[in-house]
Amino acid sequence: MPKDYYNILGVSKHASQDEIKKAFRKQAHVHHPDKENGNEAKFKEINEAYQILGNAQKRKQYDQHGEAAFSGQGFGGTGMKWEDFVRNAQSAQGGQDGFQGGNVNFDFGDLGDIFGDIFGFGNRGGRGRQRSGPQQGESMEIEISIDFMDAIFGTEKKIRLGRVVKCEKCHGNGAEPGTKISLCTRCNGSGQIVQTRSTMLGTFQSASICPECGGEGKSAQQPCRGCNGQGRVEKQSDVAIKIPAGINHAQTVRMSGLGNAGEKGGPSGDLYVHVRVKQHKKFERNGYEIITHEPVSVTQAVLGDTIKVETVHGNVNLKIPAGTQPGTKFKLRGKGAPHVQSSSKGDHIVIADVKIPSKLSRKEKKLFEELKENKDKGTWF
Repeated sequence: MPKDYYNILGVSKHASQDEIKKAFRKQAHVHHPDKENGNEAKFKEINEAYQILGNAQKRKQYDQHGEAAFSGQGFGGTGMKWEDFVRNAQSAQGGQDGFQGGNVNFDFGDLGDIFGDIFGFGNRGGRGRQRSGPQQGESMEIEISIDFMDAIFGTEKKIRLGRVVKCEKCHGNGAEPGTKISLCTRCNGSGQIVQTRSTMLGTFQSASICPECGGEGKSAQQPCRGCNGQGRVEKQSDVAIKIPAGINHAQTVRMSGLGNAGEKGGPSGDLYVHVRVKQHKKFERNGYEIITHEPVSVTQAVLGDTIKVETVHGNVNLKIPAGTQPGTKFKLRGKGAPHVQSSSKGDHIVIADVKIPSKLSRKEKKLFEELKENKDKGTWF
C-alpha cells in the first residue's frame, strides 16, 4: 500500500515548508528509539517522510507521481542505511551542514537539537554551546520617563540600579586573597567531563562542562568569602544616565559596561535605557520637527500682520502675509529638535488657525455687511 507522507507527519497537503519542519521535529522528539517510549520503526518512517516533503523539489515529484517516484532508493529516498543516517547526523553536529546522497540535499540542522538532546553531541555551529573561561555579563534593560524639554536639550538622570558587580575582594577571580588557584582535579584542567554512552544505534561520546570548575579548568583552593567563589555579587548602586539632546519617544540609549559584571572576570554587559517622553501642552513633535498651532484673527489673515511665536529655542517674530488661508503652514528653519548624532536641527512648523468670531457687535456686523455688498463674487468672503 502506498505511503501517505503527509499523513505520516500529520500535516495537510497544503502545509508550508515551515509547518512540515515543525511537525517533523515534534514527532522525532516523541518517537526517537532511545527514549523510554520511543519507536524505531515510526522514527524511520517520519524521517523518510520528511526527507521527501522537507525538500521542495522532491515534494513536487511526490505530489505528481507519489511514492513511486522514489522507489528503489532505500531509506528515505536517499539510498542510505539507517546507520549511515545516524553517522551523518553525528558528523553534522560536529560542524558540517549536511550531506548529499541519492540526488537530494539534506540539512541535518533540523535534527541537531533532537540528536544533541539524546546523544549529547553538542549543538552544531556552536549554537547554545557552553563556554569556559571569562564570559561577558548579561545586558540589562530599564525604562525611564523624561520631560519634553529634557528630550530636546538632553539631560542626566541618576537612578538606583540593582545589578551584579565584580567582587571587590577577589577582583572577580573567585579566590580568597592570598590563596592559590590550581588545576581542577576533577577534569585535570580540561574543563570538560567526557562520558561514553552505549545505545542501540552504537556508542557515542558526549562532553559536558565540568561542574567543579565551571569549564575553566582551574579552581580556587579557598573560595572567596566575599562572593562564595562566584567572583560576582549583587549590589545596589547609583548610576548616571546621560540622555542625548534630540532623543525621541520610544528610542533607546545604550550605556556600555553598565550591565551585569561578567563571569570569571569577564567584561560587564550593557545597559539599555528605553526612553519615554512626556507630552507637552503646546509643542508637538514629528521626528525632528516641532509643530505648533498659532491663532490668527480674521483681520490679521486678511490684512497681514506680524505675530510672536514661541519655539523651544525662544520667541521669534513671524510675518503673516495678507490673504493667509486657514491651515497655512509656515516654516521656521533650524528652530526644531536637534539631531542626536549631528549639530543640525529640525524646523519649527507653524500652522495658522484663523479664528472666525462667533459673535459680532452691531458695528462689526454692519462693516461685514458692507464688505459683502462691495466685494465681487469668488473672493474670500
